[in-house]
Amino acid sequence: MTRGIIPGLTHRESMVVAPRHAVPHVTPDWAGFADMPPVLATAMMVGFIENTCILALRPHLPPGQCSLGIHVDVSHIAPTPVGATITAQVELIAVEGRRLEFLVSCRNEIGLIGEGRHRRAIIDTDRFMERLAQSRS
Repeated sequence: MTRGIIPGLTHRESMVVAPRHAVPHVTPDWAGFADMPPVLATAMMVGFIENTCILALRPHLPPGQCSLGIHVDVSHIAPTPVGATITAQVELIAVEGRRLEFLVSCRNEIGLIGEGRHRRAIIDTDRFMERLAQSRS
């Protein structure tokens, strides 16, 4: 296994919720979101948590490897308005070969807004892209 990727690895990231992170702006392709309240979208919270996991792993992966999300089990339990700061905290709790499991949480200035578990897999990027290209043929 790659150096430093062991249970107990933690990482934290913070960001300010921008209008583009709010439900009505997730994508113009899905009209159902357009008239929703302007709060942090669940999809954006999950993406932010995933990004925090990616950044936790990046210093420990050699060139040519990255990690892909393979499972998300995260609750979104409280709304967060545009302009608020959120912080994601991730902790690697299990390593099984190339599969990794994180305990994750996200908070705003008031308290917990989401928590759960997230699994990722370490991949060889070139090999993955070759297989992807073959699956399109």
